[in-house]
Amino acid sequence: MKKILITGASGGIGLETARRLAAQNYQVTLVARSEEKLNKAIKDLDGTGHTILVADLTDKDDLQKVTDHLKAGEYDVLINNAGAGIYGKFIEIPLDEQLATMQLNMNALVTLSYAFLQNARQGDALVNISSLLAHSSLPGGSVYAATKGFVANFSESLWYEFKKKGIFVMGFNPGAAASDFHSHAGGHTSDFPKFVMSSVEDVAEELVRALENRRKPRVVQGWKNRFMLFGFKLLSRKSAVNIMGQISPGMKN
Repeated sequence: MKKILITGASGGIGLETARRLAAQNYQVTLVARSEEKLNKAIKDLDGTGHTILVADLTDKDDLQKVTDHLKAGEYDVLINNAGAGIYGKFIEIPLDEQLATMQLNMNALVTLSYAFLQNARQGDALVNISSLLAHSSLPGGSVYAATKGFVANFSESLWYEFKKKGIFVMGFNPGAAASDFHSHAGGHTSDFPKFVMSSVEDVAEELVRALENRRKPRVVQGWKNRFMLFGFKLLSRKSAVNIMGQISPGMKN
């Protein structure tokens, strides 16, 4: 039985992915801040032997706890799904909140990736959840979009470094998904055009399929997102940023 650790796994894409992998006989460790949500989430998983780990990855001690657990656990797969963002104009968002976004989306992700890859064996896999925004800027979400560009490029580099060792690394880039991420960020799913939205079920299904296939270091989720990205490549950078600014929830106030 393969073992997998998933961060940000108490809901949304993380939990839906955990459900699908548990059904494929993975032994899953769910990591998130809320013990109450984790206890509820673990009851949704098929199979036995699953565990939870309560941790706030922006907290130094909690991050160390997960790092130590990861090193000792002999995991086959790590999915760095935990992430956060805040919608709003740059100087209208408190600096400490934006630095916390950077801590979670980049520093914690790098720390856990390092711990996992130090002991990774042939056949193991690391999946870092980025975003379609890795390919774009987002006025009204500048720090969040920048962190996702970091994650995508970081993951691609690791893919090359580890491919000859038989260790697969992937950056998985979903578009806007119908999850509670947007309400936590200060927006709503209704802020986005309906045609660009994906369900968490669709995102998780494609993530699991990409993990099974292990073909690409960077996967853009959803044909709608791939089509939109292709269209953006036909525009000047200035035009693309103008469009993103017009649809951004963070620019509506």
